[in-house]
Amino acid sequence: MNSKERFSDRVDTYVKYRPSYPKAAIDYLYDIVGLDAGSTVADIGAGTGIFSRLLLERGSRVIAVEPNNEMRSAAVEVLTEETNFLAVAGSAEATTLTEQSVDYIVCAQSFHWFDRAAAQKEFNRILKPDGKAALIWNSRLTEGTPFREGYDRMLKNYATDYEQMTHKNISPADLASFFKAGTMREERFPMTQAFDYEGLKGRLLSSSYAPMPGHPDHEPMIAALRQLFDETSEDGTIAFDYETEVYWGEV
Repeated sequence: MNSKERFSDRVDTYVKYRPSYPKAAIDYLYDIVGLDAGSTVADIGAGTGIFSRLLLERGSRVIAVEPNNEMRSAAVEVLTEETNFLAVAGSAEATTLTEQSVDYIVCAQSFHWFDRAAAQKEFNRILKPDGKAALIWNSRLTEGTPFREGYDRMLKNYATDYEQMTHKNISPADLASFFKAGTMREERFPMTQAFDYEGLKGRLLSSSYAPMPGHPDHEPMIAALRQLFDETSEDGTIAFDYETEVYWGEV
């Protein structure tokens, strides 16, 4: 499947169950990276506008660049009354934006989908001199508790291309090479969601590698999820834990 169409059939679950980002990470972008209320920020691979909303709340002007029509429409629907928001049909490799038109670029939960060489060239084109890019992921923790380890095992057993479609396949050297030599900096922040069973199921089905109804692995995966929840939940909820990673620098 074309990576730009992977989420077309799961926009509703994405909107409802995907996490936002911790306040500490957004504070870091504004206090350390340098974003401010006067910044024009391109949110590349903006999806349903989860990260755009957080930047708009800080007063920045946000241009959401998203190639998937269904996801971009969801962002527009949610953020339509925001005067500082514009959504465009573009991609990391061809944003449609004019040269040197943005102060910052953010890529939240999206950079691993890009053609990195083409994106690097495009980012250089649209960033103003001294502009910076930040790559952000909510990285799900896979070790340390029975739930984390069981959930990861379940994905490896039933998900369609889980081990291929993850940002963890991008090495630190690959990340550093995207930025100008010696400029990449990084920081991490804790993040968690609390789910009942239906919420956990929705979170699973928001992932592009989770087989949907009709796929032969869908029902066995859901049965395994139910068993995992019953065995590891406390007081009817499960902690879905992340580490929010931020990598930033000059491109």
